Amino acid sequence: MANLKSLAKDTAIYGLSSIVGRFLNYLLVPLYTYYMPHDTGDYGISTNIYAYTALILVLLTFGMETTLFRFANDERYKSDTVFSTVMATVGSLTIIFLLLIFGFIGPISGALGYSEHPDYLLMMAVVVALDALQAIPFSYLRFQKRAIRFASLKLLFIALNIALNLIYFVLLGKTSVFYVFFINLLCTGFITLFFVPDLFKIHWKFDGQLLRTMLGYSWPILILGIAGILNQVADKIIFPLVYPDESQANVLLGDYGSCVKIAMIMAMITQAFRYAYEPIVFAKSKDADKTEYYASAMKYFIIFTLLAFLCVVGWMPLLQYIIGANYREGLGVVPIVMAAEIMMGIYFNLSFWYKLIDKTIYGAWFSLTGCLVLFAVNIIFIPQYSYWACAWGGVAGYGTAMVLSYFVGQKKNPIPYPMKDIAIYVVATAVLFAVMKLLPASWPDILTLAVNTLLIILFTALIVKKDLPLKSLPIIGKKFKR
Repeated sequence: MANLKSLAKDTAIYGLSSIVGRFLNYLLVPLYTYYMPHDTGDYGISTNIYAYTALILVLLTFGMETTLFRFANDERYKSDTVFSTVMATVGSLTIIFLLLIFGFIGPISGALGYSEHPDYLLMMAVVVALDALQAIPFSYLRFQKRAIRFASLKLLFIALNIALNLIYFVLLGKTSVFYVFFINLLCTGFITLFFVPDLFKIHWKFDGQLLRTMLGYSWPILILGIAGILNQVADKIIFPLVYPDESQANVLLGDYGSCVKIAMIMAMITQAFRYAYEPIVFAKSKDADKTEYYASAMKYFIIFTLLAFLCVVGWMPLLQYIIGANYREGLGVVPIVMAAEIMMGIYFNLSFWYKLIDKTIYGAWFSLTGCLVLFAVNIIFIPQYSYWACAWGGVAGYGTAMVLSYFVGQKKNPIPYPMKDIAIYVVATAVLFAVMKLLPASWPDILTLAVNTLLIILFTALIVKKDLPLKSLPIIGKKFKR
């Protein structure tokens, strides 16, 4: 129980930086979609280039974030030595990457369709390089349980980013996508400076033998990470390449990319949970009650992501105003994308069985299989169904990886997940979602919001009755015990 309380506390802190930070970042969505010209496709360009940078970031970090946790918790190694070796590896990859980009920017920008704007790619290359270098110190903060510093730096980046975007877009009238990338570069460089003092406190020691051992552990995680990030961004990379109307590709991608932002609450919850959960899983791997703990964590993760799903769907008449009117054609994909994100979160939870027994190759195979399914759906159906194929491709890809991981995991390293309880919540969510979608479109928004809120309250009551009785809660529970 103490570990669950620790998980809840750390999730709350990491969630502050992730959820509050993403919420503040939502300020940029209306800013861009209300101020950027819709017909130029600038928002689509932003969506496309950020998809590439997300993929490159996984390549540069090389699975070393999880590897750091695995080996820093091993009593045979000093944590500073693990950090030093990981940092040197990622730093070397980053230098090689920058040399290649700056040396071959002409053909690269031409191949990606940005021959007239190589500056976009150069700025984002530096951004992703700095992000990769930051990723390891941020992971070390998580290992050291320095959640407050972690959250503070994340929130500082977001606050500075929003402030500069408001200055450039609103006050100065600079509405080109160029300034989106330029501001990101400024903010990322500024945050990097905060890690310099910490680096001087490390007892630096590179261990070649340790690196060889870590690479054997990390390369399947790299494959897993590549497949995982492709599941998230491949549709945004593929779309301009296969959509038949090139002049409209970036415009439609902008519509899709802006609407997907509303669905990203699932990514926030999953990310916050991961930041807190990953260090605890490895630390608890030798405890006798570890399987019960993993099973309980899975159940509560699913419960609260389903609650978040209903909240977003139910309050869509209000949330739609996050994006400009010209970009709202794609709002119908939001529930589909959220369902895919829930599957991704479940898959992340399931992934620990092979990480804990050092069989990360399984994760690589599962993710690659899911990625191939996603690629197939996108390539085959985008020309006919536009970004709807992107949304359903995510469901197909994550769903495939999730199902494979569950069934193989139950044979290799079984965990007694409470499938009956989980099924009750899934069915309840499906029923309430169907009711929300069947409400008359002619109703005024205020009435729709009222009814949907009542349905969300019903789901919350189910949670309280089954798994979160009020008497068990701190402060509130004391009143029920009197």
